[in-house]
Order: sequence, then C-alpha cells, then structure tokens
Amino acid sequence: MFDGVIRALVLDFDGLILDTERPVYESWRWAFAEHGHDLSLDEWASCIGTPHGWDPLESLAALTSVDQSVIERRRDVRDRLLAAEAVLPGVLDLLASAADLGLPVGIASSSPLEWVGGHLERLGLAERFGCVACFRDGVAGKPAPDLYAEAVASLGVQPDEAIAFEDSMHGVAAAKAAGLWCVAVPHALTAGLDLSAADLVVSSLADVSLPALLDQWSGPTRSVGA
Repeated sequence: MFDGVIRALVLDFDGLILDTERPVYESWRWAFAEHGHDLSLDEWASCIGTPHGWDPLESLAALTSVDQSVIERRRDVRDRLLAAEAVLPGVLDLLASAADLGLPVGIASSSPLEWVGGHLERLGLAERFGCVACFRDGVAGKPAPDLYAEAVASLGVQPDEAIAFEDSMHGVAAAKAAGLWCVAVPHALTAGLDLSAADLVVSSLADVSLPALLDQWSGPTRSVGA
C-alpha cells in the first residue's frame, strides 16, 4: 500500500529536457513553405508528445507533390536549430536535487532511443538517468501508459511512488493512466493545450523546488496543487 513517500522521478525528454519541439516544428514549417503551404501550430499540436498523431509528411503529400530534396534539407534545418539548443532551465537543478535526496530518475519518451540517447550523450546527461524507456516496436507510445509503466518498473518503484514531469497533453495522459503523479511544464507550443489532468502545472522547471514539492505531496492524504 502506498505510504506517502515519493521514491523516483520520471521525465519526458522532448520539450522538457531539451527544446527539440520548436526546431522540429520550425523545420516542417519551412518544408511546407517551400512547397507553397502553411503549417499552423493547431495542426502541429496534435502530434506533440505522441508517435501516433498527425503525420506532417503525409499531410504535405496530400497537398502537393513532395520534393524529396526539400525533405532531406528539412533535416538540415532541424539539426541547425537543434545545435543551438541547451538543456532547458531547471533541469540540471532538478537532477542535482534528486541526486542529493537519493531519488533515481528515469526518462519516458515517445521518441526512439537513438534520438533520445544521442542527445543525452551530446549534452553529457546520459549517466544521470537510471533508465530510458523509449517508443519502439511492441511498446505503445503516449498517451498509452506503457512507457511510464516500464520506467517505474525499471527504477524499482510503484507508479504512485513516482512523479512524472511532462510538457504535452499526450504525455500527461500517459503519466496519469500509468498511475504517477504529474507536473506539467508547458512551453510555447503546448501552452494552449489542455493540461488540466496534471496534478500541478508550472511555467518552468526553474520554478520547481523538489524538496518543497515532496513536502507538499507527503503523507497518504496529500492535497495536490494546493
């Protein structure tokens, strides 16, 4: 039975640890513009945080004949934008605080392992995580709970002994379906989405004090978000 103690943290990756969301969106906006079309944020928002959402390439192909050279150049646009991105505010402090408190930290991401792992290595963060659960064949992506269930099992805790940190509606849904507590940290692309299913919504991880959060959520009759 849950004893009111948080024993682990599980973080999303894209848009939570590193702002990959804006470079990917902007690169697809560029590709659509090169073909004479616009890609709105409303269209894009449905695919944030899940591998099962709207497909930009399929949508573009339905509008026009796709120039494959443009698609290849889109990746170059994406990668140039990504190269300028650093770890998002508050992430390093959260990881340091978790280490000081002896809390293991995992990742649950709807992106493939080669994407997440490559960025973690580049950022020097790979050793900071006890597990990295990523979307792959046989494992459903968010909003299904599978990735979070895998992460907490790998960390050796029960779902209600862990806090998830998410930036998207699909991610929040996955965390809550798996039974974790959830802090939503929206960014410019997800601020307009419905994140009300989260237990707490903050504007930045830099606003999160992990000891204060654990104090707030301690005991079997916690008042979340009070």
